Order: sequence, then C-alpha cells, then structure tokens
Amino acid sequence: MSETVKFPFYIRLAAILLCLIGLFAIVYLGRDIIFPLLLSLLFAILLRPVVRFLITKLRFPHFVAVVFAIVLFVMIFLGVFYFISLQVSDMAHDWDKIKNNFFYHIENFQQLIRDNFHLSKSEQNKIILNATKNSLDSGKEIVGSTLNSFTDIVLNLTLIPIYTFLFLLYQNLFVNFLIKLYKPIHHKKLREILIEIKLAVQSYVVGLLFEMIAVSILTTIGLYIIGVEYFILLGIITGILNLVPYIGILFAGALSIVVSLSGSTDLSIVIGVIVVNIIVQFIDNNILVPMFVNSKVQINALVSIVGIIIGNVLGGITGMFLAIPIIAILKVIFDRIDSLEPWGYLMGDDLPKTFEWHKIKIPMYNYNTSTTTINFGNEDMDDVIPESEQNNGPENNEHL
Repeated sequence: MSETVKFPFYIRLAAILLCLIGLFAIVYLGRDIIFPLLLSLLFAILLRPVVRFLITKLRFPHFVAVVFAIVLFVMIFLGVFYFISLQVSDMAHDWDKIKNNFFYHIENFQQLIRDNFHLSKSEQNKIILNATKNSLDSGKEIVGSTLNSFTDIVLNLTLIPIYTFLFLLYQNLFVNFLIKLYKPIHHKKLREILIEIKLAVQSYVVGLLFEMIAVSILTTIGLYIIGVEYFILLGIITGILNLVPYIGILFAGALSIVVSLSGSTDLSIVIGVIVVNIIVQFIDNNILVPMFVNSKVQINALVSIVGIIIGNVLGGITGMFLAIPIIAILKVIFDRIDSLEPWGYLMGDDLPKTFEWHKIKIPMYNYNTSTTTINFGNEDMDDVIPESEQNNGPENNEHL
C-alpha cells in the first residue's frame, strides 16, 4: 500500500520554483524549435474542421484531405503576401517623394529644436554624427544578425506547413498516446479537456482572423477619408499587427504616423491618423471583440498582458502571438484538475463586463456583482460532472 508523503510548504514552493525556472530555461534555449512547433499545432487545430469537412462531406481520404487543407492554407498565405508586396512596390515607386518629405520634416524638427533648446543645426548634426559613428562600428554585426534572422524566418516558413501537415496526419496517434499515459478512470476527464482546448483555440483563432479583416477594412476606410497615401497597405498592416493583443496596435499607429509623414508635408495629418486609430480601437474593443473573439475561455487583462510580455521575452513576436492561446490551454487544464483549480480561477475573468444605463452600456467592475458566489460555510458541495454522450475508447478519437 503506497503512502503519500506531504512535504513542508517551503520545500514544495522551492520545487515549484525550480520546475518553473527549468521550464522557462528550456523554452528560451529551445525557442527556435519549440515555437514553430507550437505555431504549427495552433494552425493544425484551426484547420482540423476543414479536414473533417473534406472527410465527412466530400468523402476525401484522410491523407488527401490533409494535403488539400495544407495547400489551401499555403495559398491563402501566399495570396496575402503577394497583395502586400504589390502595395510595397507601389510605395517604392514614390521613393524620391518619400525621401524629400522625410528631409523636409527633419528640417522642421531641427528648426524646432533650435528655437526651443538653442542648439544650432551644426551642433545637432554633430550630435547625430557621433551617434551614427558608434552605430556604424557594429554595422557588420547588425548585417550578420539580420541575415541570420532572415534565414530563420525562411526556414520556419518552410517547416511550419510541414509540421502542421504532420500534426493533422498523425492526430489520432497523439491522442492515443495521451490516453495510454493515463489510467482508464481518467480518460473521461482527459477527453473533456482535449475537446474544450480544441473549442477554445478554434474560437479564439477564427475570431482573431475575422477581427483582423474588420480592423483592416475600417482602418483603410478611415485613412482614405483623411487623405493618407498608401492607405491600403497601412490598413492591412494595422489589421495584421492587431493580432498581437494590446501592443500590436501601438506599433501599427506609430508606423502609420511615420509613413503618413513620409507621404505628405502636412503635419495635421498626424492628428487624423491618431483619431482614426482611436475610433477603430473603440469599435474593435466594444463591438468586434465581443462579436468575433468569442473565446470559450475568459482570461483577465492582467494575466494577458503579463503573458504577452513573457512571450515577447521568450519568443519575440511569435511568443506574443502564442501567449493568449497557451494561457487559454493552461486555464482549461487548471480548471479540470482539483489541486490547480484556484490557479485557473485566478487566470479567469468573472467580473460583469457592462452595465446598461438608459440603453447605454458602460463598464461595471464591482465584486459585489461578481458572477462567482463564494460560500464560506461548512457544507460539502458535490461535484457535478456531466455525462458524456460518447464512448471513452481510442476508437472515437476522431471527434477530438
């Protein structure tokens, strides 16, 4: 008969911290391998309904359905890339105009500094020259790192479709592997976790795609109205950068301002760009996100922001994009494990989002109206686990 050994709190805390440090170290050191795999897994979950449709409705063989889904995915990606390259080439034709406008704004900026800080243009140029001189010393290193980064991007763009294809092809193999890891008594809960993860990730990613399209269209229309050149390119870039929550829109706004100044000598256009971004974000946060990004797992803003920052440290832009889906997966797992359920609750968001006043919905954050009722009594609460309508055997893994 096995006995459970309970260690003191400080030993358990030290073990948890060591495990977290080891996990982060492994992810950081192996990020070039781990993040493409995670991104491919995300795309595989997204493409799984397409594969099922081809198999069940069109009677495609499994292998042919997977190949067709991957080809469709690659074609859509290449189509978007080709359209953006056309817009960039149109922008390149106006390079002389962009350069002249850029130097015009630099001249005005130097004049502003001279009037307010009493620095002559020669002194400003001297400061800039000293700064650029130090930068030129490391120019070879920058070029080398840029070439290495470009090589990594090309390699990942090649490997991600292959990884996605293999995840879709060997889906049942991975599910059966997870089933074999646990005793039959835990298969029902494992099945529920896998199905909930699939639904959460699919709803989140599909919602993000619709949100990206809507933000791109709204931004393009807004920039066209205020007369910004290259409005189509900036609208598409804004929609793509908006895929990174909270932070992406800031970079998109800054990029729109820089490109707008390069395309025009009118400084008032900056105000128009800022107004357009504010209006689009208001529509995005209050209409598009509740309408499209209907995730099955609610995560509070604090955990989302911290997760995005950690993702940036570990994997850059890819890590920032993967942060929310990974947190959603962790929350699903935590909510289903009794000992980790408090951490799942901590990652969640149980506060009411709005309060209606005279048909106007405004934010309402009040713990007195929290959706979770805390009972401090001594009564025992029985856990209610819904009965699954499907069998728990490996033969039904096609539903996962």
